[in-house]
Amino acid sequence: MSYQQFAYLYDELMKDAPYDEWVKFLAKQTEKHQLQGNRLLDLACGTGELSVRLAQAGYDVVGVDLSEDMLAVAQGKAASQQASIQFFQQNMAELDGLGKYDLICILCDSLNYLETEEEVAATFHAVYNHLSNGGLFVFDVHSLYKMAYLFIDQTYVLNDEEISYIWQSFAGEHEHSAEHELSFFVLDEESGRYDRYDELHYQRTFSPEVYQTWLNECGFTILQVSADFHDGPIEENPERIFFVCTKN
Repeated sequence: MSYQQFAYLYDELMKDAPYDEWVKFLAKQTEKHQLQGNRLLDLACGTGELSVRLAQAGYDVVGVDLSEDMLAVAQGKAASQQASIQFFQQNMAELDGLGKYDLICILCDSLNYLETEEEVAATFHAVYNHLSNGGLFVFDVHSLYKMAYLFIDQTYVLNDEEISYIWQSFAGEHEHSAEHELSFFVLDEESGRYDRYDELHYQRTFSPEVYQTWLNECGFTILQVSADFHDGPIEENPERIFFVCTKN
């Protein structure tokens, strides 16, 4: 999947995303599990919004994304914020040659963009190979509830003066998957007209038990499975599932 024009609209559309909550969650886990070292790999880093915040929080950050357009935005953002971050263009399922890290994260449901079970398993293996002994692997995914009831057959609309969108979601080819059809209307200030951009995005999730099986097969020790930025037991109808794992 190519983000194309979406890369340049992403930050505006995600301005209310809980970036600070992700930073706090990672900080809490590093303290809770007494993580040694601050070298962090931010996989599927997108436009680098989270990468920059993590660098400002004191981590030594490396960002990886598949999209050249996303990375271009990320590099510009890091430079403007004077954040020292290296960015690399790689597929996280084929991650290679980037050294070892104390903390690896895949946040903002980025793992759900992998379309096959094999890609998810390959990503877990790649992460394991790049994680230092005693390091932490933290990721989040859409819950089955969110996929079934908040995405499939739902329509969301944003109508602002400078940018608007229509977001329609349908059941995907596989169980627990969705196709998102997005149409963006962006104001061209010179002409006063709106340019239209269309994107098709695919997401797929699995049950927590399936993710745990794949993690165990890689050799990870699962420290915590929780939901919606909380540490306690998963309550009914969660939207976002978090996994915290370590490599012994």
